[in-house]
Amino acid sequence: MSPFSPRSAVTQHARLAVLPIALLLSVFVHDAAQSQEMVATTLPTAADLADRATQLDAAVPALREATARFKDVEVALAEGYVRDPMNLCVTAPLEGYPEQLGTMGVHFFRPDLLGLTATEPRVNGVGVHMDFTQPAVLIYVPDENGNLRLGAIESLVFKKAWYEAGNSSLPEFHGQQFWHMVDNPATGDVDEAHGFEPHYELHLWVHEENPLGVAFPFNPNASCAGHDGPTTHAEGVEWMKAHAPPPPSDGR
Repeated sequence: MSPFSPRSAVTQHARLAVLPIALLLSVFVHDAAQSQEMVATTLPTAADLADRATQLDAAVPALREATARFKDVEVALAEGYVRDPMNLCVTAPLEGYPEQLGTMGVHFFRPDLLGLTATEPRVNGVGVHMDFTQPAVLIYVPDENGNLRLGAIESLVFKKAWYEAGNSSLPEFHGQQFWHMVDNPATGDVDEAHGFEPHYELHLWVHEENPLGVAFPFNPNASCAGHDGPTTHAEGVEWMKAHAPPPPSDGR
């Protein structure tokens, strides 16, 4: 079990509600593509949001138990998860968000669950896997010595594949809409979609408390300070190239 006693999602959402308006705007309307994707024909009421938070809160214990084995990174590797080849510990500024939102962490992913089909020019796939009991992505947070502890689980579905599968609405989990991630070419120093083609993603902090809410992607209680690795996407690309496995032998 996680050492923390999670607050109710309702309380966490209430905390989020009192964040400065300018900060919320910077998070939720950071580019036109995302803001248009989030427009709803009928806005939810406060009661609707509270009900969704309660639904998510009720799902957390089972998800925590189902994924507890991944606290051991070696178990994750044995089950087919692969560490981010760029060896990045993702922070809010790395994706164009204010630093006070905190850290996301180090990603381990299952290529088969993501349905990966290409890595150039951007990572692409056909995956629409949304089972959080067997998440496509695991997120670890480094401690001060660089040791990894499991913080969050994530589902990621590629936008094109999502709609080609016959879906007509945004993906969601217990009323929590997935975030629409699209890179903005005008912000060359950051990559809002972390090297991926347009996709939807949802993080659930079921193994560490997140004062911004279970389903908020970044956690101000987490830090990348203990991470001994690249700190920018450009550095990550160079690290990946330097540590790429040799090409397969042609037998000669």
